[in-house]
Amino acid sequence: MKKINCLIADDEEIGREIIVGYVQRLDKLNLLGTCANGAEVYNALSKHPVDLLFLDIQMPQLTGIELLRTLKNPPAVIFTTAYREYAIESYELNVIDYLLKPVSFERFLKAVDKFEFITNPGGIINSNALAEPVKEQDAFMYVKADKKMIKVPLKDLMYIEGLKDYVKMHLVNKTIVTYQTLTYLEEKLSANHFLRIHRSYIVSLRHLDAYSATQVEIGKVSIAIGSSYAKDVLKKLEI
Repeated sequence: MKKINCLIADDEEIGREIIVGYVQRLDKLNLLGTCANGAEVYNALSKHPVDLLFLDIQMPQLTGIELLRTLKNPPAVIFTTAYREYAIESYELNVIDYLLKPVSFERFLKAVDKFEFITNPGGIINSNALAEPVKEQDAFMYVKADKKMIKVPLKDLMYIEGLKDYVKMHLVNKTIVTYQTLTYLEEKLSANHFLRIHRSYIVSLRHLDAYSATQVEIGKVSIAIGSSYAKDVLKKLEI
């Protein structure tokens, strides 16, 4: 039986290790290597014939989505990500499946089986069998707070306030304090729905009620637009 040559790409070591462990459990999969960023993936694909790429979306240098758009003949791709919000975009890129972290071994097996089902011996993908997109209103992320991982529905997230080494995530019905940086969350959140307006604030565009040249309003809260962000923020809001 010809083995399926796999490549794993994830900027987080624990994310790579989990998928590596799953790949090594299956005799039909052959692990070619792992990558920590989009540039490494691009280089690896030029050196080895890859059948299946397990690809994280948010990575430094080149995101998974940006990478796929640069490839003329990409291998079959299974996204592994902590965020649902890119599901529709991934569907448009004809990915095989969309695995949400933390990925269980059972869900991993289903994705591999799906790859075998929808690819013929020549590796041509049948787009009619690809994953259905996840609805935008179902998107969520997990953050660590109170010694546990808490689910944050993105539709309920109004704005994020940065406070030195931690942030306050202000939701419709509660506030979550997590040890994280605002820059990290800015990279993870979709630019279509969230906007950095100040070095200390990210706001949800869906919850924004009004804005002026110097501030935005979300409910009863007024948040100043940082002077260094003003030009880009106003351009985005006007669009």
